[in-house]
Amino acid sequence: MSNNKISRRDFLTISAAGTAGLLLPGLEKLTLAADVRSRYRELIPAKKNLPRAWERSLFLRGEPQVYSGDNLKYIGMPVGGLCAGQVYLGGDGKLWLWDIFNKYVHGVCNKGRNGENYVEPLTQRSPFEQGFAIEVETADKMVAKTLNKDGFNDIEFRGEYPIGHVYYRDADLPVEIKLRAFSPFIPLDTDASSYPAAIMNYTVTNTSDTSIKVRLAGSIENPVCLHTGSDETVMRRNNVIRSKQMTCIQCSAHKPPQNYSGPKRKDILFEDFEKDNYKDWNVEGTAFGDAPVIAEDMPAYQGKVGQKGERLINSHNVRNGENIPQGDAHVGKMTSRKFTLKRRYINFLIGGGSRKDATCMNLIIDGEAVRIATGKNSNTMHQAFWDVAEYEGRNAKIEIVDNFKGGWGNIGVDHIVFSDKKADPLEEVPLQERSDFGTIALALLAGKGKDVATAQGNDKPFSISRDPGTAVDQADKPFSDKMTGAVIRELHLPPGQSETLTFLITWHFPNMIMPRFGNVGRYYATRFNSAHAVAEHIAENFDTLTETTRSWRDTWYDSTLPYWFLDRTFANISTLATSTSHRFTNGRFYAWEGVGCCEGTCTHVWHYAQAVARLFPELERILRERVDFGLAFEEDTGMVWYRGEVSKAPAYDGQAGNVLRAYREHQMSPDSSFLKRNWPRIKKAMQYLISKDTDNDGILDGAQPNTLDAAWYGQIAWISSLYNASLRAAEAMAKEMGDLDFAARAAKIAKRGADRLVNDLYNGEYFIQKPDPAHMDAIGTDSGCYIDQVIGQWWAWQVGLGRLYSQKHIKSALNSLWKYNFTKDVGPFKKIFEKGRPYALAGDGGLIMCTWPKGGKRDDWEKHWQFGYFNECMSGFEHQVAAHMIWEGMLKEGLAITRVIHDRYNAKLRNPYNEIECSDHYARAMASYGSFQAICGYEYHGPKGYIAWAPKLRPDNFRAAFTSAQGWGTISQQRTKSKQTNSLKLKWGKLKLRTLAFDTGSSVQNSKALVKINGKNIRAKTTVQGSRITLKLENEAILESGDHLEAVIG
Repeated sequence: MSNNKISRRDFLTISAAGTAGLLLPGLEKLTLAADVRSRYRELIPAKKNLPRAWERSLFLRGEPQVYSGDNLKYIGMPVGGLCAGQVYLGGDGKLWLWDIFNKYVHGVCNKGRNGENYVEPLTQRSPFEQGFAIEVETADKMVAKTLNKDGFNDIEFRGEYPIGHVYYRDADLPVEIKLRAFSPFIPLDTDASSYPAAIMNYTVTNTSDTSIKVRLAGSIENPVCLHTGSDETVMRRNNVIRSKQMTCIQCSAHKPPQNYSGPKRKDILFEDFEKDNYKDWNVEGTAFGDAPVIAEDMPAYQGKVGQKGERLINSHNVRNGENIPQGDAHVGKMTSRKFTLKRRYINFLIGGGSRKDATCMNLIIDGEAVRIATGKNSNTMHQAFWDVAEYEGRNAKIEIVDNFKGGWGNIGVDHIVFSDKKADPLEEVPLQERSDFGTIALALLAGKGKDVATAQGNDKPFSISRDPGTAVDQADKPFSDKMTGAVIRELHLPPGQSETLTFLITWHFPNMIMPRFGNVGRYYATRFNSAHAVAEHIAENFDTLTETTRSWRDTWYDSTLPYWFLDRTFANISTLATSTSHRFTNGRFYAWEGVGCCEGTCTHVWHYAQAVARLFPELERILRERVDFGLAFEEDTGMVWYRGEVSKAPAYDGQAGNVLRAYREHQMSPDSSFLKRNWPRIKKAMQYLISKDTDNDGILDGAQPNTLDAAWYGQIAWISSLYNASLRAAEAMAKEMGDLDFAARAAKIAKRGADRLVNDLYNGEYFIQKPDPAHMDAIGTDSGCYIDQVIGQWWAWQVGLGRLYSQKHIKSALNSLWKYNFTKDVGPFKKIFEKGRPYALAGDGGLIMCTWPKGGKRDDWEKHWQFGYFNECMSGFEHQVAAHMIWEGMLKEGLAITRVIHDRYNAKLRNPYNEIECSDHYARAMASYGSFQAICGYEYHGPKGYIAWAPKLRPDNFRAAFTSAQGWGTISQQRTKSKQTNSLKLKWGKLKLRTLAFDTGSSVQNSKALVKINGKNIRAKTTVQGSRITLKLENEAILESGDHLEAVIG
């Protein structure tokens, strides 16, 4: 019974049957010859036949997307602060998920990291009760409804991240209710955007012709110590705290009194497996035999399994003389009788294999496995438990499954007990050190009307408003007893009048315990000591925080760009407000690739993500200084460990990306201090890559580990294009630092590399890999048309490096990706190419990672588990190509790729705010912001005071948001036959300017230019090169919030 080691991504290789069943219902299983598998051109037609209306919609401003009805169920917009946990706003306005208790999970709701939430999207679930309700009293009736789908059937949702808008209407109520939900979000101000808080802003309007009485209530169940609590160790407490600014209920926990006797309900023994039969169980297959096995009869090599009593169940069936592999080859399933959950915990012993989908015990409710447990690839059973408090009163069954025939294809289970006390073999962690110890608060900000609050209410909170004498200011209850507090406001609304009420939900759970790191804490805990303190701070700064958040939202959407494009390119910045992204007590920014998956703020993934650096550059500077050029830096070699201290190894694409990111972080700084501090190590990081280019010809040699989780060999166009771009970035930084010798060296190698890429790695249509004959067993793409083949040029555009090498060849490569890799429906392709994870299904459009339209795909590559990547559609890679196409003027193609991603994440199909790769809220998807940069043609260099924009869409009438090192606002351009006007309005912060540049197009012939700031003429020197006009101000200008710059050309 060997331990078959699973790869780091636990890669999901979908079999033919699996693909047919999971991805393409109704398609028969195919047995295909190798020549069929090479028919890429047939499966991805060169002529795309895009629907005309769909193609036109790519360019139109359009209308804001509003969801309603059944299209609300998958929506989960993150509405907490940055690096503060994960809370979703549902399409019906309900807050859900609540991943704020520092519980380590693989994927949202622990549903894994291989696309399960893409195929079967999550719907609302919450580990505790929290909600809002309204009661309307008229002269003849009183109606109360919850503010969610259970109370209203006419609900609309409009997401404009960071603000979610929800609209409620009901024929029985003479009111309209509008909700604006968000957490403060102010680009360039990380602290002001990192509150552990959600703001629920309700506006109620009386739509009748008579006065009415309205009561709005918020309630919250105390969830403190949600995962680690027990009656023996935790007593919960709710307090009402009143101040001039708010009425607040704070939920907390403390140790029970010493004389507390513990749980009052006796344990229920559900199954001890001491019978010589399987009475009350339905048994399928051969794995479990005819009866529970006697431990003494088990083979000696299984050792002491730790059963309780004489018997247990164990599916390693050697009862008929089987050897070890034959014993594991038996499969089967046991299903218990139906029962009602009447205790908080289910305790049990479990051992055997660790496969959640094949050697597991499941708790089944309404046909769904709501809890799953496995062994640890050990015959010895360990004590385990499920917390099932949220399901108490529900009917359930237990399934014990062995559906795996390989090593550790078995499971052992014993002694299933229902209890109010969890059976935890670990020593009790002190209460104050537990991951879910802390506070959570519900506050109602001061306003018009009468407020009533209670620390402990009943199921009808509005009764407290009518009878305040029943309210209490403090309540303590045992952990197993539910305790819910409520705060209510009563309003009198005349006809047509509106009133706005603001609730805050804040939390403070300071003990974040990370795998490999221990208790790293939460950065927000260095600013606040409780949830109430968070609420007070927000209340004190409420007007500034909310008005600036709305100002950014208005700035982003006050644009001529299509609404759908603005939605998609910005939605992924919400990844910072999910459990992908964290900030430790010491201020370090740390992130997974996706929720709970693949640690270390991985360089080969995160270098694709352009959003963070443009919106919260402080976080990226922390990564460069404290991690990449700090704790992860090898001083002797210049190598950067690609997962920080977690993995002391390089990734060549990530190494090149770090040099490019360093240049970007320098550009997004107000001065050169960042570059001066870090230049010696940036230079060494570049020299490390140069050392892997043995003949300094601009093409890397030897093993080249990269983002596809393998070392490739040979001459690889895409990795060397990144190398080429990083050389140009290093050249630019070296010039600024006065290191002219190194600048010249980098430029010389880059020039050779550009020539080599075109002359040796371009096949007439696109760029390829030439494999190393000494390593033909290694995976690669060879003559394949690979998605990242010219990624270096994409990076060059992002940081204003200009063109690296031949436009003709690069555009040819991008056209090949469109021709050979893009399809409006991946279904036919997926029917043939079954391996790979399900990030696009039949009916979805996408850009396939790699195809072989000219042949050359070696069959032996398929032995590598990484081969499945080539058949996938991964949105981060797709966003990179889309942005590059837009930069190159391939507007239709770039927008089409972005749009098919947007369509894949339409709310009717799945959560629009969760682009999935290897787990949920995947960081690479933040490459989408690069498409926004591209369509604006935006360039910026803070220390130089340089800014430029050259719109790709509607250059005659263009308007969009921009960010800089210290300020943000709106840029615009209007163009006629004789004149072009470029304007900049600063909405927040400040902006240093010395040089401006614009593309005048072919229509503006006169190079004369006039620059004004707030209507005052500013002297500037004009330089023209082709259609590019550069305006160098005679004196440096510092714009403040509210200032307006205008440049009139012609």
